[in-house]
Amino acid sequence: MTRVTMTVEDGVADVRLSRADKLNALDAAMFAEIAATIDRIAALAEVRAVVVSGEGRGFCAGLDMAAMAGGGSGLLTTERTHGPANLVQHVAWGWRALPQPVIAALHGVALGGGLQMAAGADIRIAHPETRLSVRELYWGIVPDMAGYALWRGTVRDDHLREAIYTAREFAAPEAERLGFVTRLADEPLAEALALARTIAGRSPAAIRAAKRLAAIEGDVAVVLAAETAEQQRLLGTAEQIEQVRANMEKRVPQF
Repeated sequence: MTRVTMTVEDGVADVRLSRADKLNALDAAMFAEIAATIDRIAALAEVRAVVVSGEGRGFCAGLDMAAMAGGGSGLLTTERTHGPANLVQHVAWGWRALPQPVIAALHGVALGGGLQMAAGADIRIAHPETRLSVRELYWGIVPDMAGYALWRGTVRDDHLREAIYTAREFAAPEAERLGFVTRLADEPLAEALALARTIAGRSPAAIRAAKRLAAIEGDVAVVLAAETAEQQRLLGTAEQIEQVRANMEKRVPQF
């Protein structure tokens, strides 16, 4: 049974979690399919932006506790199988590590691992009635799908601690205020796809450079040097010249 589908059109990869009968809850097979999808996208030069959404009544209800109780514990490993991450972390961190911008479209629920997976996106657009929770403490465990790394910089530290310690549910408007969600939309998937198409229309090299710069942390000197290096690689290239010409001629650029 396929748990993830993907289509690519006009430079946009439309990725959908397709375990709707289980609210797209994460089991071992779904972890594997999401990770494989991320790795596939990373190798597709024609993909310029990505949208991740869930089919059915919600984005993702988090871990499928019943399915994972039998043999899912094997996924928890100290082995780094995907760069700095293990497999379960890659399912969230992998979206952030992709060279292309990623937009998550949330509806229904985004709980536990589902909320951590959404955190891996560059941008999160949610229906106002979406219910969210950092759910792990409800089960006596902690977030371990890269949530701590991904929420830093978007969710204020004390708000994050409160959400983690209590495991409480909150609605999308509060999630937007706290930083778990970028913005709200009555049709989040349509909004996400429209935004992805806009991004896909920009210079692919410049977009990827911008995402690399956004990921840099640390000393100001390191960031400033990286800005200069990225700019030097872009200036005067065929893509950059085409972008300028298209703007001057008031037409859509052809990359």
